[in-house]
Formats: sequence, C-alpha cells, structure tokens
Amino acid sequence: MPETRGRRIGRWLLALFYAVAGVAHFLFTDAMVRIVPAWVPWDAHEVVLTTGAAEMICAAALMTRKWRLAAGWALALYALCVWPANVKHAMIDLTWLGGSGAGLSAWYHVPRLLAQPLLIAWALWAVGAVRVERGVTAAGN
Repeated sequence: MPETRGRRIGRWLLALFYAVAGVAHFLFTDAMVRIVPAWVPWDAHEVVLTTGAAEMICAAALMTRKWRLAAGWALALYALCVWPANVKHAMIDLTWLGGSGAGLSAWYHVPRLLAQPLLIAWALWAVGAVRVERGVTAAGN
C-alpha cells in the first residue's frame, strides 16, 4: 500500500518520539530502573539501557524502507511489554494505588496508561501494518 502524506508524518513523529525516549533511558537511567518490575529476570539497569538502545535503533529503522515494517511491529510489541513498568510507576507514585504520593500525579499516569493502546496502534498504522478505513461500519455499509 502506498504511503500517504499523513502516514509519513505519523511515522516521522513516531521515530522522533522513540528517539527522544531512547535517549531519556540513558539520561534518566536511575529513575527508570526503579520502575522495572521485580519479576523481570534480568538486571534492571541493563534492561533500561538495552531498551533505550532498542528504541533508538527502531526509530532509525522507521526511516528506512527496508526495515520500517519490522520496526513498527517491534515498537508495537515493545509498547505492550513495557506497559507493566508504566503500571508499576503509577503504583509507586499514586497514594490511591498504595504509593507514596511523592511522585508524579494521576494527571500524568492515567493518560499515560490509557494512551498505551494508542501508541501500539500508532506504531502499526505508521508503517502500514494496519489500515484504517473511514466511513465503514461494522456491517460494511
């Protein structure tokens, strides 16, 4: 399927988003280490650095014709896999989830958690892995 202008812009914005996020893993490593769930079987510091590198590699791959589809699928799966870390982060920060109340507020965490499926969809849409048809109902009318 040919790439539309909107999809190209979406792909570029996704690449920028993940490039910045990947760099953040190296700048704010200690903060990110504390939200890696305890059940992850690897060293949390290494996980944060490895996932930061993966985000930057996938961001670069989004810019290539050859690797963009694989990068989109990888980023969609990645967004699904890091969702538990986002949940843990909310549980650390929010008192109503048993946290300290000293971190970021619900105004940060609730939209972040709700946006995760949209981030997955964005990654798949931006590389053409899924198609969104306008004006089509469930019955196909």
